Amino acid sequence: MTALEDRIDLYGQDVQTDRTSLRRVTEPDDDEVARRFREGDEQALALAYERWGGQLYGMAVRAFGPGPDAEDVTQQTFIAAWTGRSGYSAGSGPLPAWLVGICRHKIADVWAKRDRQRRQSEAVAADVAARPGEQDGVDARVADRVLLLGELDRIGQPQRGIIELAFFEDLTHQQIAARTGIPLGTVKSHIRRTLERLRTRLEVDGAALQP
Repeated sequence: MTALEDRIDLYGQDVQTDRTSLRRVTEPDDDEVARRFREGDEQALALAYERWGGQLYGMAVRAFGPGPDAEDVTQQTFIAAWTGRSGYSAGSGPLPAWLVGICRHKIADVWAKRDRQRRQSEAVAADVAARPGEQDGVDARVADRVLLLGELDRIGQPQRGIIELAFFEDLTHQQIAARTGIPLGTVKSHIRRTLERLRTRLEVDGAALQP
């Protein structure tokens, strides 16, 4: 994770503590937060996360359900807003509305990425079906991804998000734990159980998982 991602993550983890300390002084109104945000005041970033992070997370949850995808979209929204804050002005409307617009783009990006992955995997599956005699030559990792598509439709969060990070983004177990905040042992057990379910499905269907 980058230093900025670490700071955004800390804003989310420590929001209750921040509320107590920030309210010891008079809190600025939304317009003041927006002005200071655009000027690069990190306290304004913390205030923006406190005031509107829940709304953005709720949007992401409605799109993907609770779990890594919703958390990542929320974090990436604030990272994009902060790094692109020079593009915001009061004439563009209230800061929360601007954040909502960025969040919608991030949600659309995730859906587009999923769609690309699905179409690519379906294309591989169709090619394999058209040339059954060559199936043994298909790269095992690509084949695993194709087979995982059906399984992903059957599992919920956080298991689905963990499997997608492992097989579609090629993250290590340690990287997944760092990205999601889920303990390393839990990440490993979710992946192991999901792959065991996949193996069982394949055996029932008369197939064999690539070694």
